[in-house]
Amino acid sequence: MSSKDISLPSVEALEEELNSVRRKRTFSRVLKSTFFSLLVVAAVAVIVAMLFLPVLQLTGSSMEPTLYNDQIVAAVRSSNFKTGDIIAFYYNNNILVKRVIANSGDWVDIDKDGNVTVNGTLLDEPYLQEKAFGDCNIALPYQVPEGRVFVMGDNRATSIDSRNTAVGCVSSEMVVGKLLLRVWPLNTFGLID
Repeated sequence: MSSKDISLPSVEALEEELNSVRRKRTFSRVLKSTFFSLLVVAAVAVIVAMLFLPVLQLTGSSMEPTLYNDQIVAAVRSSNFKTGDIIAFYYNNNILVKRVIANSGDWVDIDKDGNVTVNGTLLDEPYLQEKAFGDCNIALPYQVPEGRVFVMGDNRATSIDSRNTAVGCVSSEMVVGKLLLRVWPLNTFGLID
């Protein structure tokens, strides 16, 4: 074989090959960087959701007409609740959602028509469709124990809540958070009142 039979690539061909290798390396670096960036963002989102802004899917009808079965809501971690706030809390390995009616030391009374008074003042409850005495087996008037809140569902006829000793008053350690936002379905997206 003679030196005339070996053809060397042109400078342009070598530059084109070098540019091709550089593009592949750049693409590979960008792809890896993007993947790791997305992984970090996802991890941070999961941590934030678990620690500060839990997202919950609702089941049941105890909060109708305010909240419905299968809605997805976001809560914010808090331990300072006022009357009317909606909270999520642990109960028997489940998460229940109810409305805060009274805080520690308050006296709660409910008449047979379902009218609720706290410390002798009748509650204004525009979120209710219908008042009901419901499943109540506590002695009324009832004083909320220290470190606990008295909760009731908005669908008073069907809700099992602090009116019944099966659930009772909710301690702050059991609270997941205060419901803040409806997330899904999109036609219900917005703040929860």
